[in-house]
Amino acid sequence: MISEILIWASIAIIVMAGCYNTTLFVLSRRRIRRKRGPREERFYIFLLACLNEETVLAESLARITALPAGKFIALVIDDASDDGTAAIARAADPERVHLLQRYLPDARKGKGAALNNGIRHLRESGILDGHDPRDVIVCVVDADGRLDQHVVQSVDPFFDNPRTGGTQIGVRMYNRDKGLLARLQDMEFVIYGDIFQKARRYIGSVGMGGNGQFMRLAALDSLMGEDGSGPWSDSLTEDLDLGVRLIAHGWTNQHCTAAAVSQQAVLDVRRLVRQRSRWFQGHLQSAGLVPTILRDIPTRPALDLLYHLSSPVLILLTSLLPLSFLVATAGTVVGSVQAGHPLISPMWILGPYVLSFTAAYAYGFVYHRRERNLGLLRAILLSHVFIFYGYIWFAAGWMGLWRMLTGKQTWLKTART
Repeated sequence: MISEILIWASIAIIVMAGCYNTTLFVLSRRRIRRKRGPREERFYIFLLACLNEETVLAESLARITALPAGKFIALVIDDASDDGTAAIARAADPERVHLLQRYLPDARKGKGAALNNGIRHLRESGILDGHDPRDVIVCVVDADGRLDQHVVQSVDPFFDNPRTGGTQIGVRMYNRDKGLLARLQDMEFVIYGDIFQKARRYIGSVGMGGNGQFMRLAALDSLMGEDGSGPWSDSLTEDLDLGVRLIAHGWTNQHCTAAAVSQQAVLDVRRLVRQRSRWFQGHLQSAGLVPTILRDIPTRPALDLLYHLSSPVLILLTSLLPLSFLVATAGTVVGSVQAGHPLISPMWILGPYVLSFTAAYAYGFVYHRRERNLGLLRAILLSHVFIFYGYIWFAAGWMGLWRMLTGKQTWLKTART
């Protein structure tokens, strides 16, 4: 009886989520045409919060300093690294790359704290003197982030609209050819960007990511707390918090599909689960944003954001479905033996397939559009594997919930290779 209730509850969740996601897929296929407004020369600042990033930082800075853009700088925020991170920053182009070093005990308190310190440093150092905050664009780049060379040219038109507070670009894995796990992570980010983020442009609920997020400085200023703490929160998913609060303050978030930032995929399952458990825990922490969403955000984007924030609960509930299915299957097999004939109908096989793998065809189509050399059939087959890859979130979800219940708030940093 309990197993049947769990199965039907999980099926109901999957069906409702599937209907909603189908709507997002249809919306994501629409195109938005934009006309370029009066050309404004904007000042771009790239913030890189770094903790022991000597393995990947040099290549990322080389990509940034080679951008074919006008006025821009990169600020490396060394969060008390004990490797060669600071030395790499000092060795880069001194006209383009600035270094801010943080020291213990004030350092290593999360990415949000480091970024807030970076904004304060920009003001106190005089780098922002003479620049209108409306024409200063701050971009957060992970230490392993490799920006497309045309990224500024692609993002800049979005800020012609004075209400645009932030623009998120796509995310790819630059080592996606290093095995199945890396390829599935690349597919994950492509699907999220090309379906969910693109659709949310029409809903008004585009989210900001931790890598490749471009924000107008005036928008960040509007999020400054009365205590001067800075626009980023101390949440483990400070990017999620920032995106929601930008919308709540009347800014519009955009998603740019014409450029991407490439980062390093995690090649070890255990480290991947560890990374995703941090994201999951941060998502749980963001439940505190619900009153803000209900109070300050219009109905349509508010409903989508509430659904997005509820995803941890949906993941935990859905994680019970495979176990419930196994229990029910075992019960059916026992019943078949006792009855002397099979009690399993074709729907017992077809039903779970339809519920679980219908989305794989849409995912394969979308990923094929980005990876033409993969082939449509291979992309669809890969997307079937991607459905099982999603089970990683089940393990990460329970791990993140356990960490939250036991009061563990430490930053689970992703190790680079």
